[in-house]
Amino acid sequence: MKNNLYTAIIHKEEDMFVAECPEVGTVSQGESIESAIKNLREATELYLEEFQTSIFNHPLLTTFEVSTENV
Repeated sequence: MKNNLYTAIIHKEEDMFVAECPEVGTVSQGESIESAIKNLREATELYLEEFQTSIFNHPLLTTFEVSTENV
């Protein structure tokens, strides 16, 4: 069994934390960051068992600036 490293993007929605794996496209949630990541790991493992693929392109993570007017 081979271990692979994936990215987790986490944001808060109301009272839940949502975790997304951009390499695979899996999403899960939890009441804490830790539980969201745990649930994302499980969802990703189940997804990869069903849809086995050996090629994942890691997305480019960057920042950008947006101008806004103060109201």
